[in-house]
Amino acid sequence: MSVSELTIRTRVLIIEDDPNIVDLIRANLAVRGFDTLVSSDGSKALAMLETEQPDMVLLDLMLPEIDGFELCKQIREQSSVAIIVVSARGGERDKVTALNMGADDYMTKPFGIEELLARILATLRRTRPAEAAAEAAPSVIAIGAIEMDLIGQRVRMGGADVHLTPTEFALLRELALNRGKLVSRTHLLRRVWGRGYETETEYVRVYIRRLRAKLEPPGSPPLILTQPRAGYRIVGE
Repeated sequence: MSVSELTIRTRVLIIEDDPNIVDLIRANLAVRGFDTLVSSDGSKALAMLETEQPDMVLLDLMLPEIDGFELCKQIREQSSVAIIVVSARGGERDKVTALNMGADDYMTKPFGIEELLARILATLRRTRPAEAAAEAAPSVIAIGAIEMDLIGQRVRMGGADVHLTPTEFALLRELALNRGKLVSRTHLLRRVWGRGYETETEYVRVYIRRLRAKLEPPGSPPLILTQPRAGYRIVGE
C-alpha cells in the first residue's frame, strides 16, 4: 500500500494541549493529505472518537484534568482505532504501561517530524489489513477452538467472537502463519510493527501477554509457547 493510498481520507485526532506541538503536527500532516482534528480535553476527545470516527489518535499523556493512561484505556475500550502515544515521559515503565493500556506505539518528546510520520505510516499499514490479508495463502486458519478469518480480520474461539485490536490480530496472524515454527522477536517486530522497530522488544512481550489473556482461558493448554531469549511459536498440529 503506497503512502498516498494510506494518507487519502485518513483522519487523525490529535489529543494535545501544547499549541506549538499541535501546529507542528497539523501543518506537516496537512501537506501530506491527512485530515486532522484536535482536542485538549479528554472527555471531548472521547466524544469526538464516536462522532468523527478518526483512523488514528496521537495522544499526549500529560493532559490537564485527566490521566493520559486512563484516557488511553478508555479509548481502547471504546474503539480499535490506532493509538500512538506522543509524550515527554520517556521512562521504560511509562512505555510498557501505555502499551498495556492498548497503545500501538510510543514516541518520546522531543521528536523529529520525519520519525513521527514514519511511525504513523507504519501503524496505518498494520491497522489496515486488506493488503496483508490478500497476500496470505489461506483465508481462514483454525487452531484448536480458535478460528482466524484473515480477510475479515476476525477471531472466534469456541464459536464466540474475540475482540482483538489490529496490532494484536497482526501479531497472532504472523504466529499462526508460521505455526509450529520458532519465530524470533526481531522477525515479529519487523513483520508486525515494521522496519526500525527491531530493538523495541517490550512491544512483543506486552502484546504476547495481551494475546494470552484473551486466547488462553485458565486451565487450558498454552497457545503461544516462549523459548527464552529466542522467540515464540504457536503449537503445531
